[in-house]
Amino acid sequence: MKLSASDLRDLKILKYYRVTRKWACKQNGLTDSELELIIYLDSLGLFTIKDYQDGAYIYQWDKKRWQRLKQEGWIEVWRNGNRKTGSHNIYKTTFKTKILVTRIYKILLGEEDIPYKSSNVFYKNKSYTDKVMNKAIDDMHKDKER
Repeated sequence: MKLSASDLRDLKILKYYRVTRKWACKQNGLTDSELELIIYLDSLGLFTIKDYQDGAYIYQWDKKRWQRLKQEGWIEVWRNGNRKTGSHNIYKTTFKTKILVTRIYKILLGEEDIPYKSSNVFYKNKSYTDKVMNKAIDDMHKDKER
């Protein structure tokens, strides 16, 4: 079965995308670009550095992003390349990435909620943005159509 634009609109899947994205980024120490990039890479399954470069092309240039994503455990080598045969390393997203991406989809579909209060990264209300995000998350939890 193929989904149409009206099917996605009826699901209201993007209604709380911004709130969910901001929560996921702050919770995991990622930038918006890094989060969207690992979602893209996760959809590829296995990928090469060229696939990464193609996906990162639309984002602001950050030459340390690749190393940071690898060091922080979002991307790992699936198969090492071989110089003799000319093959390149093949990469995959880690279990950590798969858990995060799945959780984002579940939150957007209303199957799971962003954590309440003390386990929420915005709970301490240190800034105006934190207070606004808490209000948005509360509104999201109260939305019966989600």
